[in-house]
Amino acid sequence: MALVTDILEWLQALPQPALVGATGALVFAECTIGLGFIAPGESGLLVAATTANTAPRFLILWAVVAVCATLGDSLGYAIGRKFGPRLRETKLIQKYGTDAWDKATDVLHRRGAWAVFFARFLPVIRTLTPAAAGTSGLEFRKFLPAAAAGAVSWSLLHISLGAAMGEAAKRIEGVMNTGGLIVVGVLVAVAVFFLLRWKKKKAMGKLEERPTEPSKAE
Repeated sequence: MALVTDILEWLQALPQPALVGATGALVFAECTIGLGFIAPGESGLLVAATTANTAPRFLILWAVVAVCATLGDSLGYAIGRKFGPRLRETKLIQKYGTDAWDKATDVLHRRGAWAVFFARFLPVIRTLTPAAAGTSGLEFRKFLPAAAAGAVSWSLLHISLGAAMGEAAKRIEGVMNTGGLIVVGVLVAVAVFFLLRWKKKKAMGKLEERPTEPSKAE
């Protein structure tokens, strides 16, 4: 039974507007403060990207996801601008992201718009940075270009990975039986799990780094 091929073919058979629209909605939700803890935007994007096997599909998905990510970040920024530091005291932030919020705010104060760009690639921090940017007083004219550049780069990277995964899965399934494919699938799932844990741990470690303060004369 060609399980993986059947799933990919089913996804590819979906109306393109529906698949792209659902993916864009997930990404938009993930980029908006709070929803990023429950909306699997990155995972949904990788799955949808397995169907980006033609140039038009790839480009359309890329454009929609980049725009939705930028809009989600902008909404998060507006929320931070409106409610300010009070956001840190909300139940959601207290439950899921107090440390991440503090680190995002600290990096924003030290790095400005560059923090917005690089936060796009960091789990959890990605969800909180736009609102933290609005709270920190970073000007929108500086925030928007950084957010858009991050969204374009992030979406290109993940769509490329997803498209490559889709093609690789088809090729592997073409030379393996179902039992062997299941074993490979389990191993890949385990590898992805530990890769994401390592990526998150490394990202949080980098955010914990502080620049060395110059010594002051006594």
